[in-house]
This record gives sequence, structure tokens and C-alpha cells, in this order.
Amino acid sequence: MAYKKRGLTALALGALGVVFGDIGTNPLYVLHVVFGPTAQHVAINQLTVHGIISLIIWSVTLVVSIKYIGFVMRANNRGEGGIMALVSLIIGSKLARKYKWQFIVLGIIGMSLFYGDSAITPAISVLSAVEGLKVVEPGLHSYILPITFIILAALFWVQHYGTAFIGRLFGPVMLLWFIVIALGGGWQIWLHPDILAALSPVAAARFIGHDPVVAFVAMGAVVLAITGAEALYADMGHFGRAPVARAWFLAVFPALSLCYMGQGALLLAHPGAIDNPFMLLFPESVRFSVVILATLATLIASQSVIAGAFSLTHQAVQLGFLPRMFIRYTSEREYGQIYLPFVNVALFITVSVLVFAFGSSVKLAGAYGMAVSGALAIDTILFVVVMRSLWHRSWKVIVLMLAVFSSVDAVFVVSNLSKIYHGGWVPLALAAAIFMVIVTWMQGHHIIRGERQLLEGPLADFVERIRSGKPRVERIPGYAVYISHHPDRVPMALHTTVEELHELSKKVVLVTVDVTNKAHVPEDERTVFDNLRYKDDGISHVTLSYGFHDRPNIPRALEALRHTNPELDLDPSNSAYFTSLTKVVKTRRHNMAGWRKTLYSLMSRNALSTTDYYRLPVERTVEMHSLIKL
Repeated sequence: MAYKKRGLTALALGALGVVFGDIGTNPLYVLHVVFGPTAQHVAINQLTVHGIISLIIWSVTLVVSIKYIGFVMRANNRGEGGIMALVSLIIGSKLARKYKWQFIVLGIIGMSLFYGDSAITPAISVLSAVEGLKVVEPGLHSYILPITFIILAALFWVQHYGTAFIGRLFGPVMLLWFIVIALGGGWQIWLHPDILAALSPVAAARFIGHDPVVAFVAMGAVVLAITGAEALYADMGHFGRAPVARAWFLAVFPALSLCYMGQGALLLAHPGAIDNPFMLLFPESVRFSVVILATLATLIASQSVIAGAFSLTHQAVQLGFLPRMFIRYTSEREYGQIYLPFVNVALFITVSVLVFAFGSSVKLAGAYGMAVSGALAIDTILFVVVMRSLWHRSWKVIVLMLAVFSSVDAVFVVSNLSKIYHGGWVPLALAAAIFMVIVTWMQGHHIIRGERQLLEGPLADFVERIRSGKPRVERIPGYAVYISHHPDRVPMALHTTVEELHELSKKVVLVTVDVTNKAHVPEDERTVFDNLRYKDDGISHVTLSYGFHDRPNIPRALEALRHTNPELDLDPSNSAYFTSLTKVVKTRRHNMAGWRKTLYSLMSRNALSTTDYYRLPVERTVEMHSLIKL
């Protein structure tokens, strides 16, 4: 038991660095946004300060402690969390197809909103930390944007090295961060203990009752305190629910509560501290050190979001929501450490533009919150769908869950609508663009798949033609592996081999890769061998099943199957591999808008080839070209 406790503690320390970086750095800017120069309707007095701090603490309690850790994190796909885990659970449910697709589309919207959030988080986090230099030395104001850009450039540049070494430092650094912010807030609470009244929800109720309109508008800023809540769920697969919960309740939640209350106490005693209520928590002698620590913490927060974008994109590619793209695995032992160059460059350009376009964390906060609140609301909806369709909870429980959590989500969403005119349209525009890319790829891929099946034709008819000698085919020695899209259809590459080259290897294996709605498929369940009914013709079939978190590798899987199944008469190391390289040709058919056909063709041309995606040996792989009309 002692060993298990030590292991749980170690995992909880690791969770501090990976899971809580985003939500843990929110105190850098939340109260400055609520009471700062842009918040013209929120005065600094005991009623408003106690009310706002109470709203922050109880929002965090309801959304993070109760909703996510208490309920949503119980919905996982073999230990994996996040919005794609909810989508995959719904895909595997017994819901009617039309309802299932509605919720899948809703999940794609949530995923798109996450990308919008991913662009703003590094910008606002690092910028808010570097802005602490103004408190240390006002003359450094003009250097804030260049320093922020240099730090972000370095952060994105080191992504291709992987984070195996840096990751080991994340936990201790974030532990130090939470200790420091707890001490800073605790000292101000000691000096001004009246702020403890904000722990009661009565303080929030009084504030709302006194001026409901101001309180409602303030909720648009309060939502910034819960940004990063999705990370608790999305990163659950790295540590498990228990370590995440332990780290939250023993370290993160107390530290955040102390920090927010300490800032509130400071503002009541010194209203002028609104210029930077976080940095002014600390004595002047240690502020520069706090700036350095805050910068490290925000880099960790940004790293978590970037890694989340990599992971989410990988899952989307595996599930067919996005075209295949180059994925580099930066660690042989840690599967989750991946690097996607295209996503990295796109994020860096977007983040850099946001930093220079908005120029300050307060202005960026105007764009922040809309995408976050939308994603949180979608998580709630998908979670109750899982509760009903998979867990078969009663309608009373479902209605109660919706009444409690959806009402909170609705307040956050509606209160953020006013931000649309102050920059909130930016993450929404990013999300809309990403959503259009995803649905265009999915629709175009569906059309192309139908066209391909018509061209491929039934495998049974193809074998009969080979037997009849029409066309005449020479059976040559050796092994050939053809990548197939369906076990009962003829791969386009096989058609080309027979009809144009008039030859066929004596041993042919058709390989179909099936990406399931599970996070991982165990290796002993990965392969299914089928001699079909063409054993005498030397044609057999293998189905390889992968989870959306797995790394497809056809030669390695065939080699493993060869040692466990003697029926597979194939040597993967001496086999030739054949794939179909499809070129999309646009037509005037009204199955998709013209500009969307152009977009799909562009993505299809730039997608990673089958050879690279399935780790086929380049020197023994032949790509057969074919045309398919869109």
C-alpha cells in the first residue's frame, strides 16, 4: 500500500506539470481583466471584490472540482479523456445513426473551438508574465512585445526535439509555482482577513442581487479563471483520474483560492494595485524572480496546449477527420511525445500575429473566453449523451445534470457574447475555418470512397477473371502486399498490376487497416488473418486494427502475425508493397461546392502518402497512380 501511495504521489507531481499549467497561470491576468481599465462597470469596493472572488472560487468549484473531476472524467476510452474520447464513445454506442452523426458534428465543433483556444493561450499566458517587467522596471515597457516574441519563437522551435528531458522538470517547477502564489496570496489574507468572507457563496449572491447586469457582464471575465479545465480531462490518459484529483485538491485548488483571495485583499487595501494585482502581491525585492518563475510557468502552460493540439490532430487524422500528415515520434518509450511540423508552424504564425495585433494581455482577454465556454458547454452535452446511451442512466439524472451544469455553461457562453466585438470573433473565426476544413475533408473523402469502390469492383469477380485467363496473367515468384480499403474490393493498385503489367505474384496479401473508436488496441487483438476462399489462388487477407492513439506500422504487424500464424505464407522483409496513389479530378457535378472541391483537392495533394503513413519500406514499395472524379 505504501508503494502504491508513493506511486500515486509521483504521478500527482507529474500531473502538476502537464495537466495544470494552463489553469494554474490564470491568476496572472484574471482580476486585472475584471477590474482593469477596460472593465468600466466594475468598481473596486468590498461588495464587488468579495462578490467577484466568490464567483471565481465557486465557478472553479462547480466546473473543475464537481463537473470534470467528479463526473466527466469518469467517461474515458480505455483511460483516454478529452472531447475526442467522448466522440469515440458515442460512435461506439447504440444510438441511431442520424442522432450519432449530430453529436459527432457537435464534437467536431468542440474540437475546432479547442484549436481557437490553443492559439490564444500561449499568447496571453506568456505576454501576461512578461508584462510583469513593467512592475519591476517601467522603462522596459517597449521591450515586452519583442521579448514575448523571442520566448514564443524559442518555445515553438524546440518542439522538434521533443520534451522528454524538459517534461521531467515540469512537475517541480509547477509545484514551486503553486507554493509561491499560495504564499503571496496567503500573506495578503493574513494582513486583511476580511477577504475570507468571499469563500461563502453568499458573497456572490449579494453581488448578483445588488447589480445583476454588472455581475452578468463580469462573468465574461470570470470564465478566464476556468480556462484549462478541458486539459484536466484531455490529459487524463497520461496519469489517470486519481493522481489528477489528488494534485488538484491537495495543491492546485488551495493555491489558486489563496492567490485569488490575496489579490482581492490587496485591491481593497490598495485600489491602485489594479495595474498588476498579481505581481504586487510580492515584495519588491523578489518581484524579478517571480517574473522569471511566471514566465517558466506560462511556458509550461503553453507547452501543454501545444502538446494537446498535436495529440488532438493525431486523433483526428486517425479517425479520418483530417488528411494524413507527417507525425514524428520524439520518444521511443513515451507514445504521447509526438511532433507535427505543420501544426507547429501554423500555431506559431497564429500566436505571433495575435501577440502583435492585440499588444497586451488585457486586450487579448477580450478575445479569450468565447471558444473556451463553448467547448465546456459541448463537453457537458456529449457527457450526458454518454450517460444515457452507454451507461443507461435514468432521465431524472440526465435532466438534473443538464439543469445544473448546462445552466452554468449557458451563463458563461451568453456573458461572453459581448466579447465578439472586442476580439472574441478571432477564436470563433479560427474555429469556423478549422470546422470547414474538417467537414470538407470528411465529405470529400466520403464521395471519393464511394467512387473508389465503384472502380475497384468485387474481389470475387476479379478472382474469377484471373482463373478464366482473361486477361492473361503471369504468376511470378515472390510475395506482394496490397494496401486495401475494403476486404471485399480489389485495390486500384492490384487492378493496375494485372491489367497493365499482366503479372501477379504467387503469394498476394491484401491488407486493410481499420482505425477503431478505441484509444488503443492491444497487439494480441490487432491482426485478423483470413484465407478468404481464394487459398488456391494464393490470395489472402489481413485486417489490422489500431486505436486512434496507436501508431500504424504494417510491416511490423505482419512480421508479428507471421510468427503467431503459420497460415500466413509471407515474408514481410522480402515482400513488395503496392499502394494506390489517387489523384482527384474535379468535375461539374453538384455534390460539393466548387471552392470546397478545390480545398479538398489541395488537402489530398498535400496529404502524407500511404507509404510514409503506414511505415512501408520505400525501396520495396510501388505507388500505382489512378484518377478518381470528385
